[in-house]
Amino acid sequence: MAAELVITAANLWGVGKGDIGVRDGRIVPAEVGPDTEVIDGRGKTVVPGFQDAHVHTPFAGLNRLRVWLNDADTREDYLRIIADHAAGNKDGWITGGGWSMPQFPGGTPRKEDLDAIVPDRPVFLFNRDVHGAWLNSKALELAGITAGTPDPPHGRVERDSLTGEPTGTLHEGAAYWVNEHVVPTPTRGQWEAAILEGQRHLHSLGITGWQDAWVTPATQAAYIALAEQGQLSARVVGALWWDRNRGLEQIDDLLARRERSAPGFHPTTVKIMLDGVLENYTGALLEPYCDGCGGHTDNTGLSFIDPELLSAAVTRLDASGFQVHMHAIGDRAVRMGLDAVQAARTANGRNDHRHHIAHLQLVHPDDIGRFAQLEVTANCQMYWASTDEQMEELTIPFLGPERADLQYPFASLVAAGTRLAMGSDWSVSSANPLVQMEVGITRLDPGNRDGVAFLPSQCIDLGTAMTAFTAGSAFVNHDDEAGTLRAGSRADLVMLGAKLESARSLADVPIELTVAAGRIVHRS
Repeated sequence: MAAELVITAANLWGVGKGDIGVRDGRIVPAEVGPDTEVIDGRGKTVVPGFQDAHVHTPFAGLNRLRVWLNDADTREDYLRIIADHAAGNKDGWITGGGWSMPQFPGGTPRKEDLDAIVPDRPVFLFNRDVHGAWLNSKALELAGITAGTPDPPHGRVERDSLTGEPTGTLHEGAAYWVNEHVVPTPTRGQWEAAILEGQRHLHSLGITGWQDAWVTPATQAAYIALAEQGQLSARVVGALWWDRNRGLEQIDDLLARRERSAPGFHPTTVKIMLDGVLENYTGALLEPYCDGCGGHTDNTGLSFIDPELLSAAVTRLDASGFQVHMHAIGDRAVRMGLDAVQAARTANGRNDHRHHIAHLQLVHPDDIGRFAQLEVTANCQMYWASTDEQMEELTIPFLGPERADLQYPFASLVAAGTRLAMGSDWSVSSANPLVQMEVGITRLDPGNRDGVAFLPSQCIDLGTAMTAFTAGSAFVNHDDEAGTLRAGSRADLVMLGAKLESARSLADVPIELTVAAGRIVHRS
């Protein structure tokens, strides 16, 4: 029987040069009939569809439809974009985000900059890693945040050192509280539009499936609606958000939410935040932060969940059939996550739930081998493993040289037998898998290829990187029908506009065609 789509004479990743066919959403022999669409693949490379194991599609899509600062590079650019948006949108809150911490002294922007361009309307803008927010005076006023407002248990208000007045930056739980309780909630229609915008962008980068690492009841409802309307062309696993202000009683709610699924949307995972980030000193460390001047502090960061509660939660979730997806930046947080999985293994035995820990910026050497021992997948965000202003100014001085040399130990994890998956954490960084992979392979930002590689002993090879962004992430997503170009597999595939000959130029390779479940969803 003839295929519906055939790509001819392409370099088929892991197979060799040849033809590949698609019919009824599956990879089939490349038999050409009168109605077959034939695409010349000479000089091209066909790879399995990329899967992103950690992404924030609704929130990224919403920002793209509002204030999108991710593609700007300077404070002046940010203010120009915000002012232009305010001029074209006259009513209500100004929201969005994507600003980068190194563009401001100490990584903390001030309200006065926003007040100068938007004095009479509230502005709330998350930073690029969504661990802090930039507010103007009007937004702080509406939130009731003053010099007398105490810091919340899992967050901090940035304050003037003399007056105690809030300066305009909120960290972690302080930012999340304002976003949840003060900033207007998006409507169902706005969330649906945001997901579709995010899906369009991800498809353009060859991504055919993902794990959404922060699914709220509102975004879950939007995903289900789109899936039922036939508009969700990606396969999505939803990681339901663990409320750090509640305990084990919320598991009953999560079980009920797991039942609310739809074809293509699978809310089978629970996401637990264990700590914050190193740049604002909320990443959980085994030893205190340095003070940036050669000394030490008494601050070891924040644990967003008590270790005993975490172990109990992971054990209960594991017993209930959930996959657990944990955010861990600091070495103490990584150890907490591994300890929790070990407790679950001891109580429940081995299973196929495929738990994973994301980010892994700082991993103590004693914990490297535990990933493979406990069958925990390392969910890696490769783009962060390079030198930039944030690393040089806001991270290394506060870790000290010895710990700084332990960051993003991808090669060590591979050598210890760890399975890797890859996620972009978009919109924190680029969602482009080829950009992510080039950094993992070279430990250099593609924009600075002549620079000095960041801890080059931790470079991985192209095969490891490609497997992580295809079969590795498909494994995490319990998607055993994808991740390869094997006949009979679901036809998720990507045609890249070149042979993959040099890892140092991988990010420059164009993505010409994306096929999801046999349907062309992007064509350049």
